[in-house]
Amino acid sequence: MRDAFQHRDTEKNYKNNSHILLNPFNKLSVGIRKIRIISLCALCLCVSMFLKDSVHAVETRTLTLDQALAIATEKNRDIEKAREYARYVQGKYVEERAAALPQLGLSGSAIFSRDDSQGALFGGNSYRQDSRALDLTLSQPLFTWGKIGAAIRAAEVGLKTADEQLRLYRQAAFRDVTTAFYDVLLSRELDSQAVENLSQKKRHLDEAQRRFSAGTATDYDILAAEVSVENARPDVIRTANTIRTAGERLRFLLALEGGDVDAVGSLDISPEQPRAYSEALALALKRRPELLDLKLRIGIYDELVTIAAADDKPRLDLKGSAGWHWLDVNSSGTGREGNGAAWSAGVYLSFPFFDGLRSRGRAAQARSEARTKQIEYARLADSIALEIRNAGNSVRESSEIVQALSGTVRQAERLLQMVEKGFELGVKIRLEVNDAQLSLLQARSNLARARRDYRVALVTYEWAMGTLGE
Repeated sequence: MRDAFQHRDTEKNYKNNSHILLNPFNKLSVGIRKIRIISLCALCLCVSMFLKDSVHAVETRTLTLDQALAIATEKNRDIEKAREYARYVQGKYVEERAAALPQLGLSGSAIFSRDDSQGALFGGNSYRQDSRALDLTLSQPLFTWGKIGAAIRAAEVGLKTADEQLRLYRQAAFRDVTTAFYDVLLSRELDSQAVENLSQKKRHLDEAQRRFSAGTATDYDILAAEVSVENARPDVIRTANTIRTAGERLRFLLALEGGDVDAVGSLDISPEQPRAYSEALALALKRRPELLDLKLRIGIYDELVTIAAADDKPRLDLKGSAGWHWLDVNSSGTGREGNGAAWSAGVYLSFPFFDGLRSRGRAAQARSEARTKQIEYARLADSIALEIRNAGNSVRESSEIVQALSGTVRQAERLLQMVEKGFELGVKIRLEVNDAQLSLLQARSNLARARRDYRVALVTYEWAMGTLGE
């Protein structure tokens, strides 16, 4: 019997290991599979490390307000456009100034001519003449009835308009960047409040579950706490997306490529009284870039009137040339040639006393454009006065709101503490706790928005006065 059992066990072991005996390369196959698995794991590890490096490569760039304004000064697209306009008017000034400077040129000619019709005069032979010349020419305006001087003065004024254009775009960029910066701070403040509200809802849920376990709460209390937690989650998602949107807006204004942009700072500020309206208006009339730019352009149009009126007036020009000429004449079988220096100089008068009244028409157009610019200047001054008044009212309004809401937040915080303590002692109900939480969240959110609005109103007021960033 023992031999039979041993034989059976031997036969069973033989069957269990028959696949190994039948495949002599099985161990090799197992090794290959292990190598493949190890290689796959190594590949996954490399890919994960690459993705991790890629994620860390796109880092968030955190900026203060001063850093953001410094970057805007260098990279903002509108400011770059204003700098290019400055280069354009510089080239225009050089072009207009060239009209008052001597014009020098070098001219050369080589003329070969033959005239068989003159054969009767030269014994039946043809007449041939070869001439070459190399001259240095000079042209200098002497008197243009004020046309050249007016053009140069207009170009000089154009250089000043380029400076005002640069100031205009810089101040506008500072206003937009500052507003976007405060929007990022506001979004972060609202997000932190939403996260804190969600955490508080979760703590209330934990407290309700603990009380339910102790037998002092019901299923209704737990369900109400769970609903409050779920209702608080959308605000967290919404505020997180607002942060990303505000950051993208700031990155766009700074013209930064790649990566994310974040702002660091605080919205806390102590409200102050703004400048008086009369003082702010007087400052704006002196400093607003677009107002100064329009005033300079009125001067340009006045010079354009002088230029247009001089088109039918006399002018004097000095013209001269000096060079070397070669002459070779062949006629009647004889040839003569010679060369030598040649020069000429003279004063030329031109007087287009009647051009079909074209010059008068151009002068009338220039005068009309000058008067139109004066009307635009008066209209812009009125518009700036209205901007100053509205901006001052916004500053005062937001300042009063900040002062009013500062006390409201402190009261809401104290009320929530009292209600939560009463709820723990069983003398307050869930509805009272929820109302207190909602009141505190609204008070904090309103205060954050009011502080942001106050800061933006201050920036807008400085921009309206033309002093932003200066």
